[in-house]
Amino acid sequence: MFIRTTIRKYKDRQYKSISLANNYRENGKIKTRIISNITNWPGELIEEFRGLLKGKKVTNLDDFKQTQGKSCGALLVINAICNELGITKTLGNSKQAKLALFQIMGRIINQGSRLKLASEWVFDQAVEEVLGLDNFNEDTLYKNLDWLSENQEKIEDKIFKYRYPECKELTIYLYDVTSSYFEGSKNELADYGYNRDGKHGKKQIVIGLLCDEMGYPISVEVFKGNTADNKTVVNQLHKLKERFSIENVIFVGDKGMIKSKQIDQINELNWYYITSITKGQINTLLKEEIIQLGLFDNTISEVEQSGIRYILRKNPIRADEIKNNRDSRIAFIKKAIRKKNEYLAAHPRAKVDKAFEQLLKLVKKRGMDGIFEFKIKEDERTVDYLINEEKVEENSMLDGCYVIKSNAPKSLATAQTIHDRYKELSNVELAFRTLKTSMEEIRPIFLRKESRTRGHVFVCMLAYMVVKNIWEKCKNTGFTKDHIIKTLDKIQYRIYNKEKINLKLLPDEYLNHQNKILQALEIKLPKQL
Repeated sequence: MFIRTTIRKYKDRQYKSISLANNYRENGKIKTRIISNITNWPGELIEEFRGLLKGKKVTNLDDFKQTQGKSCGALLVINAICNELGITKTLGNSKQAKLALFQIMGRIINQGSRLKLASEWVFDQAVEEVLGLDNFNEDTLYKNLDWLSENQEKIEDKIFKYRYPECKELTIYLYDVTSSYFEGSKNELADYGYNRDGKHGKKQIVIGLLCDEMGYPISVEVFKGNTADNKTVVNQLHKLKERFSIENVIFVGDKGMIKSKQIDQINELNWYYITSITKGQINTLLKEEIIQLGLFDNTISEVEQSGIRYILRKNPIRADEIKNNRDSRIAFIKKAIRKKNEYLAAHPRAKVDKAFEQLLKLVKKRGMDGIFEFKIKEDERTVDYLINEEKVEENSMLDGCYVIKSNAPKSLATAQTIHDRYKELSNVELAFRTLKTSMEEIRPIFLRKESRTRGHVFVCMLAYMVVKNIWEKCKNTGFTKDHIIKTLDKIQYRIYNKEKINLKLLPDEYLNHQNKILQALEIKLPKQL
């Protein structure tokens, strides 16, 4: 928006016209639109207004009627981060692109359903001013999820090229899966499977997240709820090879993800992997004397066998945690035995055999098989027990011990590098925790159609990219993620109205903690919308 002064001559007279105008683009050409003629305004007011449009502080707005405006701070910041990450450029300028940005913003700030976003939340937010978006409802947003699902691959590919223009060197990618359950049963992708949320009896979807080594997601994929973790890996390998055209890869996944078949698939591409092995596999290596128990220490050690490298370490903190957990389970079962015997003594008609069976089930449930040995004393009507100390010692032998496995040669990665890269899987675990329980949480999912479920999860992934960027810049401010977004969302504009002029001005100064956040983000909000 700017003040335009036009001078024209007619015969011997000169005519001066002053108007408020703005530029807009139509069919690739820049055109000018006259908003209002302000020729008759007092000269000092015109100069004040001219200064305002240039970002200067206005001292005289007494002639304008003042009205409270909408929240705009969080929208402006998220929009700026989307520009920085290439999300805005990738989505384009269409209405569907703007709706997608709106859904990303809504996921971060509100987390409500499409109905809530379109019928309640939008009225308090400067959506039209920031995005140029109006006249939509929940049905429009549902259709936008279809559009996002249909164009997801194209959008992911463009964002990838924007963020990683050069990917010829050896590149590390992290991959993990999680699940998200449904309260309903009609979703087209939902099915029964291994539920990581402990919500037994509920259908779910499986979500695979592929990230760079810094934990930034580059692709997300939704699978049916009964899909095994390792079955999802081949899709990710194809993405990296065919869609992202990556030549050299170290693929990092946990022991449930990368098994023998997945290793074969990675080897076929002449790529490398980093994973871990199970406790049973560690015991096998010990029996075959490929590794020795004495190699497990606080510092890492390495053993190589037939081109496969095993990185060994014992985490003393984790060892103490496991020991304390096992001791507490033993104490819990001892207490249960004592209570059961007290019950048998107080109830002569109670069956000892039944108590015995219940205790066996409890031991199995608590993972104490082989540690407790029971014996029924019929004459005393009690269940006696003995703790197998040898079994306890055997179980504790590998407390805190873990082995990381890789085929990457030493010329490409040291043992420390392989160890550290595997530990970076925690970045993906953090992403899942954020996606499932934090601001941009995937649940609740109010959807049935497959395409809309995929679109919803994709929105959550893009929202996480924004939140991760914000948090990395603001984590030293001392504020939580939730507080940062809520604080920014409290920034509103004010409306100054006179005749046909509506000025939407942001505050000249912000609260100290708002300034602290904006400075950390290196974002300067505009003076007006």
